[in-house]
Amino acid sequence: MNIYIKLGVAVMVCLLLSQFFQPEDNSGDYESVKSFLVETNVNSNIESILKKACFDCHTDKTVYPWYGKITPINYLISHHVKEGKEHINFSNWNNYSLDKKEHKMEELYEEVEEKHMPLKSYKTFHSDAKLSSNEIDDLIHWAKKVHVQYKNSLYSK
Repeated sequence: MNIYIKLGVAVMVCLLLSQFFQPEDNSGDYESVKSFLVETNVNSNIESILKKACFDCHTDKTVYPWYGKITPINYLISHHVKEGKEHINFSNWNNYSLDKKEHKMEELYEEVEEKHMPLKSYKTFHSDAKLSSNEIDDLIHWAKKVHVQYKNSLYSK
């Protein structure tokens, strides 16, 4: 048998077997973000923006696309989610200090202003995460307002 055919068969067998090994799903629920939504006075417009552009990678609840069960893509998604939650996890908002909340809100609006978030790779496969200029402005305005509130709380102590 030709070496290329053997190699191709070996690769196919490895890919097939790898489907039986999956990373752990980020499968919490949206209840975990309720305190964040209440504390930061999120209106329905901002909640909608956060849900479609932020929550998949920055909460304990990820809505996986159909291809999210295919190895090795699932490991790439899992890595992105883990990284995203290391930067900010809205599900853990209650565990953040006031100082950390103030800093995270500042980072949030800066990342959106500089168009670093949502990630281009995420927007490529999630067209609803491509925010309009109005949505970007609304999100930045809200985040700056919340940031100032946290900052004022820090300085009033």
